[in-house]
Amino acid sequence: MIRPPFLEKGDKIAIISPARSISFEEVHPSIRLFQKWGLEVVLGTHVFDRSHQFAGTDDRRLLDLQQVLDDPSIRAVICARGGYGAIRIIDRVDFSRFREHPRWIVGYSDITVLHAHIQQNLGIQTLHGTMPFNIKTDDPKEASADSLHKALFGEKISYQQPATFHDRPGLSEGILIGGNLSILFALMGSHSEPDTDGKILFLEDLDEYLYHIDRMMMNLKRAGKLEKLKGLIVGSLTEIKDNSIPFGKTAQEIIAEAVKEYHYPVCFGFPAGHGERNLALYLGGMVRMNVGEKTTVEFL
Repeated sequence: MIRPPFLEKGDKIAIISPARSISFEEVHPSIRLFQKWGLEVVLGTHVFDRSHQFAGTDDRRLLDLQQVLDDPSIRAVICARGGYGAIRIIDRVDFSRFREHPRWIVGYSDITVLHAHIQQNLGIQTLHGTMPFNIKTDDPKEASADSLHKALFGEKISYQQPATFHDRPGLSEGILIGGNLSILFALMGSHSEPDTDGKILFLEDLDEYLYHIDRMMMNLKRAGKLEKLKGLIVGSLTEIKDNSIPFGKTAQEIIAEAVKEYHYPVCFGFPAGHGERNLALYLGGMVRMNVGEKTTVEFL
C-alpha cells in the first residue's frame, strides 16, 4: 500500500474531531506536546463544536475533515477522539485530493471507520495510535505518545512482549489491517468492509458484553474474514462486561475458539487499543509477527 511521507520538524498538522465532542482543555496537552516535536498545529474550524454527543453536526464535522484532506500543506490529520460519528459522514467524503497527496490519518476506536475505508478503497496506509483526548501530559517519554512520535517521524517500529496463555506460535508476514472490532462489525456489507484475505488482522475493543464479542467474532467467521488470514494480533480488550447469567468464557477464550481451526499465528494482549498503553501501528503496512516464547511485531 502507499505510504504517506513521514513528518519533519516544521511540518503542519491538523486536529479535527469527526466523532464525539471534545473541549480545548482536553486537547491542550497534546498541542503542547506536538509543538515540542517541532510541529505547527492547526485546529479544525469546528473541532470544539457540540451537537448532543457529537463534535458538531454531521455537516460541520464533514466540513472539517474535507478541508484538511483537501489542503496539501497539512502533513498529518490527528483525530481528537473516538466515540461515535465517523460512519455518519464517511460516504460523503471526497478523497480525490487526498489520493493525490496522501498524508497520515491518526486515531483509533471510532476512527477505524477511516482506517478501513481508506485501506479498502484507496490503498493508503494510516496510523492507529493515541489521540489528543488520551494525551494528558506533554511528557514526550510517555509510551503511547513516544511510539506515535516514532511512527510519524519514520523511526524503525519493532515491539516485543511476553507470551500469553492463548497465543498460537508461528511466524508470518503480511499487510496489517483492522482496528476496533465493533466498528469492523458495523462496516460489514458496506464498501468500507475490509478484505482480510492474506492479511494480518488486528482487533481491540472496549466496553462490550462477552456475548456480543462472541456474536461479532461469529459474524467475521461466517463472512469468511478469519479463514484466510496470515495472522491475528489481539490488542486491549478493556472493560468487557458479562450478564447476570455468565457467558462462560473470557473475551480471549471467545476469540481463540473462533480461530482454533485455522493455522496462522495468534498473539493476545498486544498493548494497542483502549488499554493503558496504545502503541502505534501502521495499518496498511507490511508487518512480520513472530509468536513463540515471546512475541515480536516488526514493521518492514
